Amino acid sequence: MRVRELGHVVLYVRDLERSRRFYRDLLGFPEIPVSLPGAAAFSAGRSHHELLLIEVGTDAPAPPAGRRVGLYHIGLKIGDDDETLRAALAELQAAGVPLVGTADHTVTHSLYVLDPDGHEVELFVDVPEVDWRADPTRFDAPVRPLRL
Repeated sequence: MRVRELGHVVLYVRDLERSRRFYRDLLGFPEIPVSLPGAAAFSAGRSHHELLLIEVGTDAPAPPAGRRVGLYHIGLKIGDDDETLRAALAELQAAGVPLVGTADHTVTHSLYVLDPDGHEVELFVDVPEVDWRADPTRFDAPVRPLRL
């Protein structure tokens, strides 16, 4: 057996419509039809679905804060240049989305935000002049402060 690629992520959410507005309307993640009641699916075109949201109700507990076992964050590529990242930052700020971090990972530049249920989402752009395929050690470079 050999894993070929990460296929999709499934998140439980309290309010499906609120999460749809975040992923579809704010982040621009294309929604695709799904017949599962209480669910929404999204695909940027790489596979049949990359994100599935399942509503569990407003009384469901939030993901615990801090270091814990379980999901840390999901990463969504939004482009290939810092202009795209700067524009995304402006949109997020205008929408009142909390920015919880930024990072220069050498191979990517990243913004970290929380979705409406507290799941951490990394929005990143690949750094075009860094060829991690030719030099895989670039992925393991120390994280630096992001300068946009």
